[in-house]
Amino acid sequence: MKKLLSWAAEKYNYKVLQEIVEAPPTAELRPIEEGEGGSEHTQTDEDDMGMSYEELGHFGRLRKLGRCGPVAMFKKLCFTWKDTMSASLVAEKVKRFFFFYGINRHKMCTITPAYHCEGYSPDDNRFDLRQFLYPSWDWQFGKIDEMVAEVGKSGELKEKKGK
Repeated sequence: MKKLLSWAAEKYNYKVLQEIVEAPPTAELRPIEEGEGGSEHTQTDEDDMGMSYEELGHFGRLRKLGRCGPVAMFKKLCFTWKDTMSASLVAEKVKRFFFFYGINRHKMCTITPAYHCEGYSPDDNRFDLRQFLYPSWDWQFGKIDEMVAEVGKSGELKEKKGK
């Protein structure tokens, strides 16, 4: 959608469309504050989530298409984001994603069936037969913490053999 709006803004010289593309996503639940540069949102979705929408897309694709749990996702993202993010920050984001995924998963199981044209869509759960109530991620989060500690000692992520 953003690509389409950017294209239309450039092609038809509609500056307001580019403003929409550049606007920070927000639920607008808190009042707007007047500041030096005009009105500013005091709440953004990315600040509230603790991750960007781009990162959320990575998490969603790894969870849905890659069928990754917390540990597998942590390993993959440590490799993917090794140049831009520390293992401890990756761990924090993965644990945050799965915490909120776990407490909100039940809401996704009540959506009316609809047509979906792609393999990854937040609303497409008709064929997702995983449990929808997750009591806890304690073991997985503990394993991630162990791996972060290993990275701190050796400087790289290694998988212990036999476990």
